[in-house]
Amino acid sequence: MSQSEINLRRIDHIRFFVGNARQSAYFYRNAFGFDVVAYAGLETRVRNEAGYVLKQGQITFVLASPLNANHPESRRLVQHGDGVQDIALEVDDVESAYQTALSRGAISVAEPARLEDQFGVYECATIKAYGDTNHTFVNRDNYRGVFAPGYLPIDPERYSPTTFHSVGLAAIDHVVGNVEEGKMDEWVDFYKKVLGFEQLVHFDDKDISTEYSALMSKVVQNGTGRIKFPINEPAKARKRSQIEEYLTYYGGPGVQHIAMATGNIIGTVQAMRHNDVSFLRVPNTYYEMLPERVGHIREDIETLADLGILVDRDDEGYMLQIFTKPVADRPTLFFEVIQRRGSKSFGKGNFRALFEAIEREQAIRGTL
Repeated sequence: MSQSEINLRRIDHIRFFVGNARQSAYFYRNAFGFDVVAYAGLETRVRNEAGYVLKQGQITFVLASPLNANHPESRRLVQHGDGVQDIALEVDDVESAYQTALSRGAISVAEPARLEDQFGVYECATIKAYGDTNHTFVNRDNYRGVFAPGYLPIDPERYSPTTFHSVGLAAIDHVVGNVEEGKMDEWVDFYKKVLGFEQLVHFDDKDISTEYSALMSKVVQNGTGRIKFPINEPAKARKRSQIEEYLTYYGGPGVQHIAMATGNIIGTVQAMRHNDVSFLRVPNTYYEMLPERVGHIREDIETLADLGILVDRDDEGYMLQIFTKPVADRPTLFFEVIQRRGSKSFGKGNFRALFEAIEREQAIRGTL
């Protein structure tokens, strides 16, 4: 079979499994600027879980929580805490994508299903990825509902639309997975063989290292370049890397961070800081060296330094990025905000400063 048979359109949504979906929705709405648009639960005749659909720009998050101990994913919360369960991919043909993936070695989680309600037909099927992370193939060409069967528009009494304020997040740029030492190439091969991705770039422990720790990373993307998945693994070093810390506290491989693109990173970060989002900081010396390292940029460097935004340049332009601190009690999932001005890279020039900032946080936690 040719590698082009699975036509992946885009990331349809990212599903999080969390301890309290209603409270998580409140956090992502009021801190990250997402609009809560749909709900599933007892009131919509869904008996085993509550779910909230959040949207901002082209980004869709689904937050789900079990309503009883018999939920098939309840153990996930004990092992992982809050985290990403599924990176759903929109496809032209769910049945074909699923069967092709299985023929190339994918493991099935859920067979193709046609879910119907008064709004039409929603098609989906799920395969296994790294750790407990899944990929669900989704097609909603014949569905006109707010999200999927079982979900209805949010009751204004639950989340008032008049108090929603976007921070300008526009799309998912990439989703980063952490896997065990020695497993990176295995999962890179999975994406190449099963989903037809290609390897975009490779960073080794010489690129991503500090005095104390190191990691290796490879980036894979689909044929259109709309879906990008960096895969990290720890490398041998003097102390515990951020990847090892993640694997310990998440209880295995999983999604480390989600990078969300904005057209105005200064405005977005200002709004998120106003909403009390905590970001990593690098030393001021980083900004003293910035003009020499990246050359002319449109943004004011003093403003970038005040907000803690990083800059890197490649042959095609430059990019700006910043990383939140972990968003839950476990030092696991965090988010990146990124603005690209031509650059297609991942901030290689920022790696050392960024990872030293992460190590300072690890030292505070006593996990370095």
